[in-house]
Amino acid sequence: MSLSPAASVIQGAYTALVTPFQTGGDKVDEVALTALIEAQIAGGITGIVPVGTTGESPTLDYDEHLRVIELSVQVAKGRCQVVAGTGSNSTKEAVYLSREAERLGADSLLLVAPYYNKPTQEGLYQHFLKIAGAVSIPIILYSIPGRCGIEIAVETVARLAAAAPNIVAIKEAGGSVDRVTQLRQALPASFAILSGDDGLTLPFLSVGAVGVISVASNVVPKEVADLVSLFASGKTAEAEALHRRLTPLFRDLFVETNPVPTKFALARRGAMTEEVRLPLVPLSAAGREKVGKTLDALGL
Repeated sequence: MSLSPAASVIQGAYTALVTPFQTGGDKVDEVALTALIEAQIAGGITGIVPVGTTGESPTLDYDEHLRVIELSVQVAKGRCQVVAGTGSNSTKEAVYLSREAERLGADSLLLVAPYYNKPTQEGLYQHFLKIAGAVSIPIILYSIPGRCGIEIAVETVARLAAAAPNIVAIKEAGGSVDRVTQLRQALPASFAILSGDDGLTLPFLSVGAVGVISVASNVVPKEVADLVSLFASGKTAEAEALHRRLTPLFRDLFVETNPVPTKFALARRGAMTEEVRLPLVPLSAAGREKVGKTLDALGL
């Protein structure tokens, strides 16, 4: 597919969408998902990321996974970018999902590092290179060692950027400002670094990141979009003030396993059910009290 100039630029605020489920959790709630996407667009989000980890992708079957991508493209209608989560710890599966996402009209792909099987850096290199050769749309790598047990080394990212023209960005969720600095020094200026942690977005922007793939923006899309745009326009003091105000929310949306607290927050305003799929379970009583107080304090 051919990309519009806007769709080919990876920068700004992206929402790692939750996947709403109907009561009982057996079916995706397409009405709630449509409304969530519309709310993101109204809030000024650059793009949406369906069926990433926040979207509970490990518990969706292939048909559900691809339907969520398809619906996201249909609802977005070019008004925001659609970055499809198609990563897997099976290269064959990731190639299949990536090709299908491209066919369905996704603008780009988010590929998490393979989890559990812990490949070497050479294995990671060959894994991502194989997927990149199977599609023509841009690819965002996703390094999150806390979930995967491995990180994509700076040297491996640099090798991939040099070898595959469509590997153009990385979502960095390793929790280290120093690593972002290392990535920025090792990569071409055109290669985008995105924060994968809401609480570190502002520090990451200060050392060379150009945006965020956010969980909190499911709940506060305008505020997250404003944070990134304020910094980009040189209004750092205003960005810092917004960061400080949102920090309790950034923290408490991870008081239990993501996306459980975020779904609680969205259900609290009537946007969807709290349903998550096993092995995830609903937010505990203590978690509900903590997140609820934070939402109240922010007027949400």
